[in-house]
Amino acid sequence: MLRVGLISDTHGLLRPQARAFLQGSDCIIHAGDICDGAILEELGAMAPLFAVRGNNDFGPWAERLRETERVQLGAVLAYVIHDVSQFDSVSAGAGVRVVVYGHSHQPAVDERDGILFVNPGSAGPRRFRLPIAVGELIIDGAKVNARTVEITE
Repeated sequence: MLRVGLISDTHGLLRPQARAFLQGSDCIIHAGDICDGAILEELGAMAPLFAVRGNNDFGPWAERLRETERVQLGAVLAYVIHDVSQFDSVSAGAGVRVVVYGHSHQPAVDERDGILFVNPGSAGPRRFRLPIAVGELIIDGAKVNARTVEITE
């Protein structure tokens, strides 16, 4: 069994509650709008890290990030992109089972056409009245379960 911690839209703020939730993850995926390279260093010290560049990620630290990543998680292939409206299943390639995304700040878990779409929500500064949230994938062989968890400020 594999536990994948999911985080997005930190916008320069890595909350202690988000760090605590991600502890013990086998790997962590950050779906963009990181806004501070130090967050990547901290998450990368916790577990292997996969991250994509969001529309607010600029500067030398962000230049090394790609806009999309394909990540093999055991028997499951995940595709990571910041803005799901730019997702193209043809460009993503065959075999993608999970799409992890951010951008909207709205936590969501939805399955469409055999692909599980997961937005862990925003873990950074509160935006409007949207929840502050993180998420996880639990992978057991080819079986994938996802959930998002609201964290308190």
